Amino acid sequence: MIQPYFQLRYHVKEQWWGIRPVQSADSQGTILLVDDTLENLDVLDELLSEQGYEVRRAINGSMALRAVEADPPDLILLDIMMPEMDGYQVCEQIKKNEATWDIPIIFISALSDVFDKVKAFQVGGVDYLSKPFQAEEVLARVKTHLNNAYLQKELQMQKERWQQRDEEEQQRSVSLKLQRDLERKRAEQYLERIMVLEDRLRELGLDPEQP
Repeated sequence: MIQPYFQLRYHVKEQWWGIRPVQSADSQGTILLVDDTLENLDVLDELLSEQGYEVRRAINGSMALRAVEADPPDLILLDIMMPEMDGYQVCEQIKKNEATWDIPIIFISALSDVFDKVKAFQVGGVDYLSKPFQAEEVLARVKTHLNNAYLQKELQMQKERWQQRDEEEQQRSVSLKLQRDLERKRAEQYLERIMVLEDRLRELGLDPEQP
């Protein structure tokens, strides 16, 4: 259903569905919009593009899943009420994929729709927006969850660096122990040879202590 929206002039853009445009150096992040109503896509696209976000579109659930698998976005705005595959099902599929489970998903729902907020969070959504949209609210929630996702990734990367550092330190410790064990074994073998030579000298009636 087409719902009323905040006052924003919109225009139809020529765009390949599900294909990510080349991201500019000053991009604020990539956002995938999933909605079967083109007017919704146009309004959100213009609002987010003007703030420096790279915007991609999908008009149904299956197209959204293909787009996410081909090139995961930084955040997804996902409509709930769609034909064939609703937003809950799309979210569940994304969260089952190890490569995409951490993408923040914000659900979109009209105030007149039956919206199960508990289910939205259970399937993996991080937030929701109600139609008609408020521009400030959309931008604030998008920015908040992008920042949260960035911080979580940074934390995970830091943990991985610490783990790698610990593993390297353990490897160095093992290598050092092996080297010391080898040096000790060589020293023991050297002493054994000296003792054998001293025994032979004594058998010959010679004093091994004499120079």
